[in-house]
Amino acid sequence: MKLEKIIEIVKGTVLTPKIDLERDIKFCGATDLMSDALAYMLPGSVLLTGLKNVQAVRTAEMAYVAAIIFVRGKVPDPETVQLAEQLGIPLITTNFGMFESCGLLYKAGMPAVPLTPL
Repeated sequence: MKLEKIIEIVKGTVLTPKIDLERDIKFCGATDLMSDALAYMLPGSVLLTGLKNVQAVRTAEMAYVAAIIFVRGKVPDPETVQLAEQLGIPLITTNFGMFESCGLLYKAGMPAVPLTPL
């Protein structure tokens, strides 16, 4: 699914303006535990999280996450946004909670990150 469509589904606001909205996103995963993100996220996935600090971006970098969506209207500090821009990781915020965001994306056909290797 294209990032542009994902943003539309979650009624998201882009925090990193210089992003490729045509970026293809393969899977969706959601967690506030960055250890789980490292263990389970697959390259090319979108990460939904309420953790809005620089650690979320660093984790996304290590896990090759394609984009981060901050739930519950959370907005990271300027340092975190700047790091994401440098790394080319799109940041989006949505006012939906994590459960509802996941449900909307799943209903629209976005596959979940599989818990077993592909």
